[in-house]
Amino acid sequence: MQGIRRLFHLLLKFGKKYMNDKNTIKIRVGDTVRMLIGKNRGKTGKVMAVMPEKRKVIVEGLNMVKKHVRPKKQGEKGQRVTVAASTGVSNVKFVCPQCKKDTRIGIRRDADGRHRVCKKCNSDI
Repeated sequence: MQGIRRLFHLLLKFGKKYMNDKNTIKIRVGDTVRMLIGKNRGKTGKVMAVMPEKRKVIVEGLNMVKKHVRPKKQGEKGQRVTVAASTGVSNVKFVCPQCKKDTRIGIRRDADGRHRVCKKCNSDI
């Protein structure tokens, strides 16, 4: 409970600037993630887009919604198109390509630079 109060206090004190740190999202385009909530719970998919300023990701084949498209030319009919909607980054979890488990992502620094690391098997991603 104390952590929630502190987070709320920091949000009031610093506003959006505190939450929109560019280094907070460790999921990248092309990563495989597993959906944690909703109608697609437990399904995996590949990340197509990451929006760090909104803290959202778009996952291929998951969270599909119907979008109504107006006709563009005269005589053409309008239609309903199925597209992937964005979901919050907290609603997905990274799947390690080596151990195939849901895991968190760590950062390892060495002479070559920074590397993303699986927290369960300690292998480079």
